[in-house]
Amino acid sequence: MKTVKGYTFPDFIEAIASRYGRRTCYRVFRQGDEYDMTYMQLKWFSNAVSSYLLSIGICKGDRIAILGESSPTWMVMYLGIVSIGAVAVPILPDFPERDVLSILKESGAVGVAVNIKHHQKTTGVEGLHMFRLDDLVHVPSASQGFAEAPGYAMRTYKIDRKALDSMKPSEDDTASIIFTSGTTGASKGVVLSHMNILRTADLATDVYVKLKPGMKVLSILPMSHVYEFTIGQVLTMMAGLEITFLGKQPAVSVLMPALSEVRPHVMLTVPLLMEKVYKAAVLPVIRDNEKIKKLLRNPLVAPFVYMTIGKRLKKTFGHRLVFFGIGGAPLDGDVERFLHKAHFPYALGYGLTETSPLVAGCGSAHRRQHPGFVGEIVTDDKVILLDKNDEGVGEIAVRGPNVMKGYYCRPDLNSEAFTSDGYFRTGDLGFIDRHNRLSIRGRVKTMILGPGGENIYPEMIETLINNQDFVQESLVVPENGGLVALIKLDIDTMAEKMSLSIKEAKEEGQRYIKKIRNDVNSQLSAFSKISDVQLQDEPFDRTPTQKIKRFLYPKKKGGQGDDK
Repeated sequence: MKTVKGYTFPDFIEAIASRYGRRTCYRVFRQGDEYDMTYMQLKWFSNAVSSYLLSIGICKGDRIAILGESSPTWMVMYLGIVSIGAVAVPILPDFPERDVLSILKESGAVGVAVNIKHHQKTTGVEGLHMFRLDDLVHVPSASQGFAEAPGYAMRTYKIDRKALDSMKPSEDDTASIIFTSGTTGASKGVVLSHMNILRTADLATDVYVKLKPGMKVLSILPMSHVYEFTIGQVLTMMAGLEITFLGKQPAVSVLMPALSEVRPHVMLTVPLLMEKVYKAAVLPVIRDNEKIKKLLRNPLVAPFVYMTIGKRLKKTFGHRLVFFGIGGAPLDGDVERFLHKAHFPYALGYGLTETSPLVAGCGSAHRRQHPGFVGEIVTDDKVILLDKNDEGVGEIAVRGPNVMKGYYCRPDLNSEAFTSDGYFRTGDLGFIDRHNRLSIRGRVKTMILGPGGENIYPEMIETLINNQDFVQESLVVPENGGLVALIKLDIDTMAEKMSLSIKEAKEEGQRYIKKIRNDVNSQLSAFSKISDVQLQDEPFDRTPTQKIKRFLYPKKKGGQGDDK
């Protein structure tokens, strides 16, 4: 153990409050001092919530859902729930009402902490304790309207230390049940223990970057996702950092002022953000500026040019970044290679909700970054590759203290998810080199069998397509014995660059995607060539971690990937 005396959330709260008590833990961007919260206040408020929950009969094992955007009160509610052995059920705020109601019923929740904005999504389940997340008020009756209804202020409730000590959970007790919405469409409740989350964070506190108390974090991802919760919140709190929430969606108009004012040392994001920045601000410079293109052709000068661009990019993010974590989905290869050449302090991580989430990662130092690999496997994990092919690629299977207890009330899924000797099957394909570094090659379920039994990885083809001019995103799926690529173009930029109307640009787009097919096919082996291309008008539907929901784009009858 590095930062705590035990892997339970009461131990965690005690450790950070005693070590960093008067330091600011939380702020909300441009919301005033009344939203600031010190580490000691976090302890007081969460203990008060725990005491209140016990007073109304909440027992060990009871499930309470949390639905709302990231905020200091979100964490207070979470800690209040889990510190007495009850179970938090985080729900992503962008889940539709249908999914919210399904999770509330499937989890057997006895209560829900929800902010005013999302309250309407929860009204379809009767008999729940209702907690207003905005101000941590228990609302016995919402007859006057949830927003205005009077109730009991939980964070000012008298703390019952004796009761809290008697209800302290064990390391193996369940802390969270997180219902995923993945690329396959099947929602599953992932059961994570106190040990799963806290040991994952604790082990990583000094492995990937050296953090100092008082460093600033700008949090832009939902806390209800385990990637942000474990790495962006719990880990940074273990190190005494100051976390600022945007308080709004991370639109450019909000994010840019926050970056210049907060000047964060640490940020976590998903690849889509950095890929957009690269395509909008970096690629045009290195592709269209003839002077820079000439300099980049000189192997002696090119490193200095990349580093200069990297410094300017770092300045955009506040000029103090020491750790820019990218996870949740694969990062485009060209983007990663640029970040590496530019000495930008990015750090990749790989994992799943089921692994709390970290399985492998790299530090933000240039020497720790190895394009094509997400990084070294974490210390406590044992990772093997199942059913390896001739290239050494196989399904990644993990065993360790970060691996979930199982899927909630789904013994059928658990028997499929674990091997007979206890390894969790991730469903991802990977390769491990002699330095114990992991490279992700695709998904088992998306792998396509070629006409001669060859393994085709659609993600690799999509990377080639996405690196073409004007391409925003793409999806390769089997259809009628071949491969079809659905391609989303940036029609507005195409129209502007070519001095065309939007209508003319769409017509040109139909011709352009055929050129893309020819260009990409020239780089592919015969069995993995694209047989057809289609223009995708609307953006692809994505999961909360920005992976495309492939199941929404079914294969036509007769396609290679049809279910038997």
